[in-house]
Amino acid sequence: MSADLDQAIFHDDEAARKWLEARIWPNGPVCPHCGVENEATLMQGETTRPGLYQCNACREPFTVTVGTLYERSHIPLHKWLAATHLLMASKKGMSTAQIGRMLDLPYKTAWFLTMRIRESFRDLFPEEADKLGGNGKTAEADATYVGGLWKNKHARRRPERGLGPTHDKAPVFALVERGGKVRSFHVAEANGANLREIVNAALDGDTVVYTDGDHTTRYAASSFKTDFVNHSAGEYVRGDAHTNTVESYFAILKRGVIGTYHHVSQQHLKRYLAEFDYRYNERAALGVNDAERMAKSVKGIVGKRLTYRRTGEREDEQIPY
Repeated sequence: MSADLDQAIFHDDEAARKWLEARIWPNGPVCPHCGVENEATLMQGETTRPGLYQCNACREPFTVTVGTLYERSHIPLHKWLAATHLLMASKKGMSTAQIGRMLDLPYKTAWFLTMRIRESFRDLFPEEADKLGGNGKTAEADATYVGGLWKNKHARRRPERGLGPTHDKAPVFALVERGGKVRSFHVAEANGANLREIVNAALDGDTVVYTDGDHTTRYAASSFKTDFVNHSAGEYVRGDAHTNTVESYFAILKRGVIGTYHHVSQQHLKRYLAEFDYRYNERAALGVNDAERMAKSVKGIVGKRLTYRRTGEREDEQIPY
């Protein structure tokens, strides 16, 4: 990883800007004001800031960061790219404190930076709206709880009964296509109605679905051709029936939360899930290396300008470990 950080785009703003332009504008500058493509003039006055264009159609000035998560940021562009690379090259993520130390940034600045990067992973590409699975394909469905005390890991989540040690758990439901992609969801309650709605919306109707013996998950997938393994009876694999793939994804997610982030608030859990989903969906097993994963991820910054207030500076509702 250190050798990768020696690249000029992680140390020089001019190199970082040109790298970003080549990926955001592969066919030439696109005006964020009127949408006209490749009809802009690069401004080259002595007092003009680098990378400033003027649209020949609407006459408005712009740079590659206008209309993106990076707009009006006082953080150098090369540090944005370096932070993105660090998150993309770390299978279980990298803590805000560590990124801040490596990039010489205050903790609050590094926190806001990493949260904006995670936001860019959400709904990254239009094709992500396509359903998982299909004819001849197999998916696995399972739910888990993120957070809570270790001694209560098997306790039911019943906050309405005043069970304090369990109410801080956050339900997460995931669908994984074997040999393909994952989609995970932070749900208010892991009940049959909620999960069934997600499964029906996210999976192609011809998909074969495998679950464990939990009645809620089995009901959620009941509209599909399905089978299950009964973990309570010591059954974990029966032919093609197993949930090892989705459980492996949960293992990576929980190791990241426990070992790297330590605390994840329910307010921001969706952003952390987007981070882990994106890395899994662009993993080495699918032929994507660290550099390609990062290059693809920066496309998600377009149209997602996010202010400090919108990100949310409150870190309440912590999910402790």
